[in-house]
Amino acid sequence: MFAAIWLPHLAQSSLVPPTDNIEQLTWVRSLEWGYYKHPPLPTWVLWLPVQLMGLSGGVTYALGAVFVLAAMGMLWRFLAALRGTVYATAALLAALCITYYNGRLYYYNHEVVLIPFAVASAVLTWKAFVSRQRRWWLWLGVCLGVGGLAKYHIVVMALAVAVFWVWQRGWRDADHRRGLALAATVSLAVMAPHLYWLWPHDLGPIRYAMDSSLGLDLHGMRRLGVCLRWLFDQLLNRALPAWLLLLSVLWLAVRARTDVQVPSRAPLPDDAGMSRRLLLCFGLTPLVFTLVLGLAVGADLQLHWGAPFLLLAVPAFMELGPWKEVWPRASLKSALKSFFLIQLVLLAWGQMISANGEFRLQRHHWRNFDAKALADAVAPAARAQLGGPVRVIAGPPAEAGALALQLGERPLVLIDGRFDISPWVKKELVDDCGVLELSKAASHPGYRPVGEKFPGLYWRTVVPRSPSIYCTRRAHAAN
Repeated sequence: MFAAIWLPHLAQSSLVPPTDNIEQLTWVRSLEWGYYKHPPLPTWVLWLPVQLMGLSGGVTYALGAVFVLAAMGMLWRFLAALRGTVYATAALLAALCITYYNGRLYYYNHEVVLIPFAVASAVLTWKAFVSRQRRWWLWLGVCLGVGGLAKYHIVVMALAVAVFWVWQRGWRDADHRRGLALAATVSLAVMAPHLYWLWPHDLGPIRYAMDSSLGLDLHGMRRLGVCLRWLFDQLLNRALPAWLLLLSVLWLAVRARTDVQVPSRAPLPDDAGMSRRLLLCFGLTPLVFTLVLGLAVGADLQLHWGAPFLLLAVPAFMELGPWKEVWPRASLKSALKSFFLIQLVLLAWGQMISANGEFRLQRHHWRNFDAKALADAVAPAARAQLGGPVRVIAGPPAEAGALALQLGERPLVLIDGRFDISPWVKKELVDDCGVLELSKAASHPGYRPVGEKFPGLYWRTVVPRSPSIYCTRRAHAAN
């Protein structure tokens, strides 16, 4: 029901898919062991849906929602086993109020794919400690390794595992020592093919991370400002609706002062204490680690870095202070009322800032980029100059990818005109078929402005000397 309401709203609120979705639709044209910015898992996962349903933004919308809601379902099931269904449902409703998971439900990127692995790492760590069975450590290693193929940020979850292991004095137990070593070995083994790929590709994703955020080495007050801005954005912006819901439920529960019997599924006291430590470790470690990272090395902390982990901060919040004993008395009816009210406010705000909203706030946001108008402005003339369908578009990844999705022939995208980061485009194809080039600067002869609706965007065609029959025949989809 949540997705059935939010996905259509988000789809109609944007003229174009998010840039991250476009990026994945560009990369999916070639399955690699890695890409110039990130590891390969999200692109691999997208490949089969694209083969079945075609190359479109809608495919990415549905897939992004699947990952988010799968993580939410896993979180509810885990918390229900630890604290009972009332606690789990209150946590789930609060997590769904975090704006990463409603207003961005249609996003499909590396953070989104990482969300279920973040939750699963907590679940598997718990099972490994409670059962003392080696198989759960093995599965934890698989989870962390596959998560690493989604994004290197999985290291934050590995750190949470280590923090919990230390808090539980895992070094004193031979099973836990061997289990942690097994998980580390298996995770590295799963990632080994990608790690091997990095060397001949000049450590592309690592260099990208260093050049774009981790290696910027901010100093002084700017470093402090970036770190505080990141923390405030996570807790007092993205997660603020979740805190409002939980506080309203708490206030009503305390005010009612009704005695409700603790659910029979609640764990024994010893397990309750250990589970509380686990929820605190996995909920707070990502926030603390990211803040310390920014303060220590001066990294430019990206606001979206909290997306894979912020839902785990909800049960951690619920475990803080004396109110952890109040949740069994919470009223789910009150929680649902608060949830629906908050969701209505979020939907109304989403409509106000949407591309089709009456107010149309944030006019310069990417969602207002009119890719169809761009295609209408350049595609007919480009096809005429090339003598057939557009097979390759070169230029900035967002604009070129958005234009490619609007053309019936679904041309390949040559990112920034670079073959080294666009392995799906062969130089022979460009030589035979020519290329439509987009640029944000008319730095070479032949560029012309796209038009008034696209200030600062230029285009030109590079026509092949002797186009092949494949390139000159006009495909049915392009007619």
